[in-house]
Amino acid sequence: MKSISTLFIMTIFIFFSSCQDAKVEKNISMYSETWDQIINDANLDLINADNFTEDITLVSSPENVVGIEAFKAYYSNFITGFSDVSFSIKNVFGQGDDLVKHWHYKGTHSGNFFGIPATGKTVDLEGVTLVKMKEGKIAQEQDFMDNLLFMQQLGIDPLLNPGNVITIRTVYENFAKGDIEALGAVMDEQLVWNEAENFPYADRNPYNGFNAVVEGVFTRIMNEWDNWTLKDMEFYEMTNNQVLMTGRYHAKYKKNGASLNLQMAHLWTLKDGKIIAFQQFADTKGIADVMAK
Repeated sequence: MKSISTLFIMTIFIFFSSCQDAKVEKNISMYSETWDQIINDANLDLINADNFTEDITLVSSPENVVGIEAFKAYYSNFITGFSDVSFSIKNVFGQGDDLVKHWHYKGTHSGNFFGIPATGKTVDLEGVTLVKMKEGKIAQEQDFMDNLLFMQQLGIDPLLNPGNVITIRTVYENFAKGDIEALGAVMDEQLVWNEAENFPYADRNPYNGFNAVVEGVFTRIMNEWDNWTLKDMEFYEMTNNQVLMTGRYHAKYKKNGASLNLQMAHLWTLKDGKIIAFQQFADTKGIADVMAK
């Protein structure tokens, strides 16, 4: 009788183990095929409710990317920012709904990537992604990679703190204090300033000279918005006397009281310690949605 019970238990164990193995294999197959087509075939439309949960989450800092549209917008940077892309999964394994992916990514930086203009440089990286599946769909991802190497391959070194970065940091400090005179002191007389295309204040692009910026950008911001502030700022020294700042806009639109929380990037170009050019990159749809509420 004991041997029969033992045999029954072993049969059940083998049955459930087989089911678990089949589930893992199915998850791995679905996950691998989906990302192969998204990256290598540049098929962003596969980031949809058929393949991802509605609350798909990319665990990242300073805040997570949540939801299909936000997730799609995030990864669009890898599609539009790079050409000659090669993405492969070197190894993937899992247990239940948890997967671990070891990947390799290579491409040429030929387009805008999170506000960084094309450099023509090649990136060649490996990393690991922790994945959570849910009912056969991708529910959560968290990437681990050498971000310093990535920045260096793009010509950016976040560890540097030369005079250009100090100058740009001071610009934001003076903007926060409302010290227009100090801001003007670091602007070149031939300053060329461009707001992001379709941004509300891009209608007068390019702004030539700092007085034009004050009148066409700063004054309109103060008149139309409350508490316009910049948060989560990160500064990167780039080649060609350029500094990249990434962060978020926070403000409240006076006409309807709607709040703004918007991803953006600023590219500054300097010469002999003076700012000669500015280019804004921002989620223009996001600000339009806030203003239309």
